[in-house]
Amino acid sequence: MSEIAILGAGAWGTALAIQAARAGCDTVLWARDPAGAAAIEQTRLNPRLPGQRLPGRIRVTAQLPAQADAILLAVPMQHMRGVLQRLPETGAPLIVCAKGVEAGTLRLPLEILAELRPGNPAGVLTGPNFAHEVAEGMPAAATLAGADAALRNRIDALLATPSFRLYGNDDVIGAQIGGAAKNVVAIAAGAVIGAGLGENARAALITRSLAELARLTVALGGRAETVMGLSGLGDLLLTCTGPSSRNFSLGLALGRGETLASILATRETVTEGATTAPALVARAAAAGGGGVDMPICGAVAALLSGRIALTQAIADLLARPRRDE
Repeated sequence: MSEIAILGAGAWGTALAIQAARAGCDTVLWARDPAGAAAIEQTRLNPRLPGQRLPGRIRVTAQLPAQADAILLAVPMQHMRGVLQRLPETGAPLIVCAKGVEAGTLRLPLEILAELRPGNPAGVLTGPNFAHEVAEGMPAAATLAGADAALRNRIDALLATPSFRLYGNDDVIGAQIGGAAKNVVAIAAGAVIGAGLGENARAALITRSLAELARLTVALGGRAETVMGLSGLGDLLLTCTGPSSRNFSLGLALGRGETLASILATRETVTEGATTAPALVARAAAAGGGGVDMPICGAVAALLSGRIALTQAIADLLARPRRDE
């Protein structure tokens, strides 16, 4: 019997645990807090994913796994390094299920793995998935990116079901950039709607953000066409239009005049785009020799830092020089 370990008992990690159990795997779900792990194990309910009872195949623990057929990293991006430093050497494939850019180092998730676990089989699972829908078994698809086709096939065999379809891709750069940038663009999309600028503006913003993602992906060695797949366009559409998106809702509140501090003060969950925005823009500035222009992501970073107001950010974007598409 195959066993999958999932690190991170937030909504997404819990949904992945339910999906792994649905696929027939014995599943270990790791939670950082021992008391929280014990409560979830006893009640079979996780407050981070209300209404979803954990199947019997799932064991919840605060002890990091010493062995598994695969380990899924569903901890927030900014905590991944710390968890990896504590994780026992198992030799199991490590599949990143988090999205973002590490603040300070400006590294993508697989670059952190390459630094801390060189030679370890690794990949990334990303795409347009809300946790509650995956947990409920509603139809969904995701990108499973990795350089090794055999590893992609192995993880697909462990995790996929008819309702959760995985599409392989060897462009790990494009898959990671799409996952990171979509959270930033979702904040911009929410701000547009919150400010009452309309659906035309949101559609234009999403479309033009694809050009930003493609430029950065190519500059870092990925392929532009990856941006048009599940990990790029698919994730953008979901995160920029779905009311369940934490990043969209943050932007929506900003657009309505709330301050970033007041919004974050009421949240228990992580809004990755707020931390990713400045790191992504800084990574783009250092890419390709002369840097990569990302005006939408740059405007979000400036807005979040308080350097500009929303009205000025919008004015700056609209005042950019005219050009062919």
